[in-house]
Amino acid sequence: MKKGGWIALGLLLIGCIGAYIWYQRAKDRADKEPYGTTLTPRLEVGSFNITDISDERIKMTMKLLIDNPLPVGFKAKRMDYAFYIDTALVMQDTYRKTVELEAGDSTFIQLPAELFVKKLGRVLKELDKKDVDSTNYRLRTTFELDVPVLGQRTFTVNTEKKLPTVYLPKITVEHIDLGKFGLKEMDLAAKVNVSNRNVFPLNFTDTHYTVSIDGKVISEGDQPEPILIKKQAVTPVVFPVTMKPNKLPGVAWKALFEKKSTPYVIDFRCKLVDKDGNNAFQHSQLVTQVKGTLEDLKDLKKDK
Repeated sequence: MKKGGWIALGLLLIGCIGAYIWYQRAKDRADKEPYGTTLTPRLEVGSFNITDISDERIKMTMKLLIDNPLPVGFKAKRMDYAFYIDTALVMQDTYRKTVELEAGDSTFIQLPAELFVKKLGRVLKELDKKDVDSTNYRLRTTFELDVPVLGQRTFTVNTEKKLPTVYLPKITVEHIDLGKFGLKEMDLAAKVNVSNRNVFPLNFTDTHYTVSIDGKVISEGDQPEPILIKKQAVTPVVFPVTMKPNKLPGVAWKALFEKKSTPYVIDFRCKLVDKDGNNAFQHSQLVTQVKGTLEDLKDLKKDK
């Protein structure tokens, strides 16, 4: 073998020995770490933003930081992820876009997800029984690699944090007040209560609401200014609107004299802002619907 060939072979051998020593040391460090991130990608949730809240489901996106501490790059054709509150699985999905990182590189990705309200409600009830104000949130991710890295075809990483228990704000109608009645218009005030069980206050901004009686939209309103929702309290809010009964024949009559059989629906939409910058709610959109009959509202007023 020529002299140059021996030199190349020697350098290759030294490189292999160095890689083996690095691997063994990294493996020892990984065994001592909670999630072994020395030999696997490191994950960190940058933000957890709710984009839409309805009566049935919560749509959200998770901004996830992926950091590659390995001396080699990797390419994953898919990533499965599951989210746990306490020990309960509340959401799972698959990110089907390719994730590719060079050695020592990092990137952000957006994970879409949906959480069903009933399932979340069951978990929160169990936490209430334990009488705790904080809980563990865990994200479990599995990368399926195109080419094995360090002998592994998949990486599984767990990221866990203990944070305050997060509750969704709940809106209930206290009363729909039919005010001054005229030939051209009628003043209307929807009085609602907003329950916030969280340990932090919220602001409602860009609020829009629609009031329907007996299947007909009788009024709409907007309140762009922030509405402060107190922490761990029920905040009463009044949404004033004006309806024009001359354009809606029969609605005013039913609202005044047929309360028992007249249904109402209030569609409510706003953005949530946490004054302390909590990523779980920041600039999330709340969409909810409150239903009942005008007789229900009358009974509520009597109870008061």
